[in-house]
Amino acid sequence: EVQLVESGGGSVQPGGSLRLSCAASGFTFDDYTIGWFRQAPGKEREGVSCISSRDGSNRYADSVKGRFFIYSDVTKTTVYLQMNDLRPEDTAVYYCVADERYWGLDMAYDYWGQGTQVTVSS
Repeated sequence: EVQLVESGGGSVQPGGSLRLSCAASGFTFDDYTIGWFRQAPGKEREGVSCISSRDGSNRYADSVKGRFFIYSDVTKTTVYLQMNDLRPEDTAVYYCVADERYWGLDMAYDYWGQGTQVTVSS
C-alpha cells in the first residue's frame, strides 16, 4: 500500500517561504501522480498542485500560480512544494496525496497523508 510522509510545515510571516516534503513509497506501478491539497478552517479541501512521475507534467491552482512550485527528486518518490510569497490566506493544513491513475486537482486521489500545518501570520 502507498504510504505518504509529509514534513516541512510551520509558521512564517507574510511574504516568507516554506518548503513541504512528501516521501512516498509502496507504488505498484511506475506511473503515478503526487500532489498537495489544503484545507483552511471552515473551508472545503482544495487541490493546490500535482506532478506526474511519467513526464513531470504539473498543475497549479490559480491561487498559487507564480508563488508555489512543485518538483520531485531524482527517484521521483519525494515531492517538494516550494511556497514563496506566502499570504495569510495560505494558512491551512496541507495534505500530500497520491494516485496511480489520476492526474489533476479534483478530490480523486486514493492515498492521503496525515497533513502538516502551515500558518502565515504577522
